[in-house]
Amino acid sequence: MNEPVLSPTNESAEAPRKGRKNNPEQTRENILQAAISEFVQQGLSGARVDSIAERTKTSKRMIYYYFSSKEQLYLAVLEKLYGDIRGTERTLHLRELEPLDAMRRLAEFTFDHHDHNVDFVRIVSIENINYGQFVSESQVIRSQSSAILEIIDDVLQRGRAQGVIREGLSALDVHMLISSFCFYRVSNRHTFGWIFDIDLAAAANRERHKQMICDVVLRYVTVEPE
Repeated sequence: MNEPVLSPTNESAEAPRKGRKNNPEQTRENILQAAISEFVQQGLSGARVDSIAERTKTSKRMIYYYFSSKEQLYLAVLEKLYGDIRGTERTLHLRELEPLDAMRRLAEFTFDHHDHNVDFVRIVSIENINYGQFVSESQVIRSQSSAILEIIDDVLQRGRAQGVIREGLSALDVHMLISSFCFYRVSNRHTFGWIFDIDLAAAANRERHKQMICDVVLRYVTVEPE
């Protein structure tokens, strides 16, 4: 059940004024960071706006000023986390690299991002438990995510033109190949680790797996020698 949107009162009007006086963007960011922790630990259904307010040492009214409901705050968290990875991908300058170098760079970055951003993996897992309900409502996430497919497609086309990348590859398939391995080793590190007695966070395993996904991607996309 949605937590109700609080009606305007003198108290609710006062809170936003204080936020604007201090730093509204920083206040919003603080709320988002606290919300990430709350949603990661409690899931969507278990998360409480009261707890997020306590984490930020602010009020529910302040949170509802910036985000009209818990569900809207959760959607904003999704858009932030997806926006972070999509924004960083744009700084890799993959269009400026040689095609095979670009493929390796993308695989390395995705591996490192997922390894260092466990909260992203957990939130995406939570959203999948909810059948992608909120992602499907976000044109922002869809638009941002289409950009990486365009970049990969550009790399593949340039590689085909140079004769180093084989024909018939889909940018979406390449993206899924990279993301699936990088995501799985973080999302399943506890179950996989206990079942097979391996510490996926150990430096040696991490470096081996990073090299492995790079090798797999390059062998998949590279033209086979005659």
